[in-house]
Amino acid sequence: MSRSLKKGPYINEKLLKKVSQLKANDKTVIKTWDRACTITPEMVGFKIGVHNGREHIVVDIIENMVGHKLGEFSATRKFVSHGGKMAKEQQKGPETAAPAVTVPAASKTKK
Repeated sequence: MSRSLKKGPYINEKLLKKVSQLKANDKTVIKTWDRACTITPEMVGFKIGVHNGREHIVVDIIENMVGHKLGEFSATRKFVSHGGKMAKEQQKGPETAAPAVTVPAASKTKK
C-alpha cells in the first residue's frame, strides 16, 4: 500500500540535512539505516550507505532513482543459484569437462 498523497513522500529530515551540508563534489559516504526514505532530487550525485541488516551498501544516487526508496537499491538477501548438479555442470561448460582421449591410429607395417 502506498503512502497518502495528502501526506506526501516520506523523507528523513536528518538525512536531507546531511546531504545539504555536503558539497556536490564531496565523495564522503552518508550512512543511513532508513531504507523507507524516498530519494529526492537534492540527493542526486551523492553516495549513501544504505544498511541491509548486516552492512552498509554504498549506493550512488542518479537521476533515474528519484521517487524510489533507498531500500530498493540495497539487497537484503544473497542470491546463490537455482538448480543442483545439472545446473553446476552446465555452468562449468564443455571446456572443463573430461578431455576426450585421442588414440593415435595404429600404423600398418609389413614384416
